[in-house]
Formats: sequence, C-alpha cells, structure tokens
Amino acid sequence: MSTRRSFIKAVTLTASLAAMGSVSTFAQAADTIKVGILHSLSGTMAISETALKNVALMTIEEINAAGGVLGKQLEPVVVDPASNWPLFAEKARQLLSQDKVAVTFGCWTSVSRKSVNPVFKELNGLLFYPVQYEGEELEKNVFYTGAAPNQQAIPAVEYLMSKDGGEAKRWVLLGTDYVYPRTTNKILRAFLHSKGVKDEDIMEEYTPFGHSDYQTIIANIKKFASAGKKTAVVSTINGDSNVPFYKELGNAGLKATDVPVVAFSVGEEELRGVDAKPLVGHLAAWNYFMSVKNPTNTAFIKKYQAWAKANGVPNADTVVTNDPMEATYVGIHMWKQAVEKAGTVDVDAVIPALGGQTVKAPSGFTLTMDPTNHHLHKPVLIGEVRADGQFSTVWKTKEPIRAQPWSPFIPGNEKKQDM
Repeated sequence: MSTRRSFIKAVTLTASLAAMGSVSTFAQAADTIKVGILHSLSGTMAISETALKNVALMTIEEINAAGGVLGKQLEPVVVDPASNWPLFAEKARQLLSQDKVAVTFGCWTSVSRKSVNPVFKELNGLLFYPVQYEGEELEKNVFYTGAAPNQQAIPAVEYLMSKDGGEAKRWVLLGTDYVYPRTTNKILRAFLHSKGVKDEDIMEEYTPFGHSDYQTIIANIKKFASAGKKTAVVSTINGDSNVPFYKELGNAGLKATDVPVVAFSVGEEELRGVDAKPLVGHLAAWNYFMSVKNPTNTAFIKKYQAWAKANGVPNADTVVTNDPMEATYVGIHMWKQAVEKAGTVDVDAVIPALGGQTVKAPSGFTLTMDPTNHHLHKPVLIGEVRADGQFSTVWKTKEPIRAQPWSPFIPGNEKKQDM
C-alpha cells in the first residue's frame, strides 16, 4: 500500500512540476545513481575478484533497502575486464563515458589499477581500490581502502624476525611477475638491508600469471633453507597460481615449523581451493580475517552468506569473507557518507568530503579515511592457517595505523608529500 501511495504522490508531483516547467529537474531527481563494478569475473584473477563483485552488489542492495543515497537508488553496472590489463582501461572508459557512473569500485592487481588510473584522471572519475598494494602512488581520483606496505608487508616481516615469529634470518621473496610483487620486494629488500640482512641471505624469484608448476621452485627453496639459518618465505603470488603453489608446498612436506610462508594475497577465498591441512601454521598478513570475533563481523558474515544463497552464488553453503571484501564494503559505505555530506555525487565535491569519514568495520576497528593521502588508517593482523581454511590471529596492532604511500625505505621518498 505504501508503494502505491508513493507512486500516486510521484505522479501528482510530476504533474505539478510539469505545470511549472520543471519536469526535467524532477526526472533528474528521480533517476538512479549508477555505480561501476570493475572486477575480473573470468581469467586467472577471477578466483579472487568474483567475491568482490558479489560483496559490492550485496552492499548496494543493503544501501538501497535503507533508502539509497540522496533519496535515489543505486544502480550497479558490472563489467568483466577478464584479467586482461589493457581491457581494464577500456572497461573503465566505458563506465565513465557511456554508462556515466558516479563512482567505480574495482581492480585487484596493481597493473590493472595502473592501467585505469590515466582514464580516471582524464575523465575525472572516482575509483575505490580495495586491495593491498605496493604504494609509491598517490592519485587524486583514487581512494585506497587496502593496505600500504607499512600496514601489511613490513609488519609481517618484522613479526617473522621476532622471537614469537621464529627469528628468521634468510628470506625467500617469491611473487608473480608484475609491479606489486616487484615493488613490494624492492621495499622489503631495502628494509632487510636496514636490519643487517645481506643479499646472500635473500632469494628472489618471480613466476608469470597463471603459473602452475612450482615443483622446481619449492625444491630450490628447500635447498636455500638448508644453509642452517632459519628461513621464511614472503609470498606475493597472486590469483589462481596460489592453488598449485600451496598444493606443491604440501606435497613437498615443507611445514610451517621448518620454513614458514607469509602471504599477502592469500586469504579465505583462495584457501577454499586447496586442502588446508598440510598448510596449518603458515601465515597471512591482512587487516581483517573472517575469524575475528565481534558483533559487526558476525552481522557482516551472516549478511553475505544469506545474500550468496539468495543470489545463486556457486557453493553458497561454503562462502567466506576476506580482507578485500571488507575493504570493498567499507569503501562503498564511506562513499555513501561522503556523497550525503557533499549533497551531490559530483566528484570534485565528494573527494574532499571523503577525508575524515569513519566506518565501524567488520575487523572490529573504526576505520578512518585519511584527509590528505586517500588511504584508510588500518589495523594489521597476522594469522596462522587453520585446518578449516580459516586463520587464527597470532599478532595484531592495538589500533589502526596511518598508511605511508611513499615508503621511507625507497630513496627520494622523503621529499614526496601527501595531497
């Protein structure tokens, strides 16, 4: 009945406005607000990115059910750049130029983000990027809701160097061959040098996207670790290559007690594809784990599980939540709050309104968008893999820490400023 009354009121208002020559204003007010979702739903990165599309759609439904934004419903526009980095730029241009989206939530790899950055700058679009990355970037049109190196990579290595983390002395830096792993490892190598680690105690190796044969690499790691010093592996492998990597790790009997692996791109979603039992004790560093206990996270998990079942997500009974999903959820709500503060979806008004926005996150922490560097202040959590594919938190910061987009371990960064 209330829907029918609203419709009658709308028709009456339209007639009144028409009499005053204001129909176009009303039509604009009655329009939806289009929101772009730019994630790979096919190809090597689909294993990680599909869940981000799902949680974005869930969050949009949640906001719409609560009345939308500025009295309008959000209309998602989903595109599939198919793990094809140049296609990301094409799809971004389509979202901005043809679909006229007010904001886009998307990308996983840094190469995809760097592919779209010039498009968002040229067309003055707004991108929320929800995944940990290497830093060394600060774009006016991008808000980074994932971790910078000082919110993930550096604390993880510091933990492994500590007594609680096993006091590692030798390091394997193993990643997928693209900008995020190479730049992160450049930062980590400089950090390790600052701690007195010599180059002969650092092994660095890269594999292409979609790589599946890790037998030789695991054998080389075992040989490197046989030198008598405690060795740890820092993994920046991305996408579906994580499945064969962890399977081979288990096949080779490389246990966490011998050579612990800490991963920056493996969470609950990626572990769904492997038998986690041989991986118990290996580590991941994130800013959120599904296993954290608090009422906000309980509600978030239940909401996503219900959404997955209602929307026919494959294997809906076993869906999980993870860090980039939380970052997506937080980013969409922060954008909503900024639009309502600005009173418009205009990008030039929304950007300054985003500074200082806060959201109580499923991690249990209240996250703040830094007003000068477009990054979230985030907690750091280090978790051990459990047999059920979840993580037990073994270390965490007491409060969120401010991101350092420009790493102090890269020469020349001391001269670079925030916005």
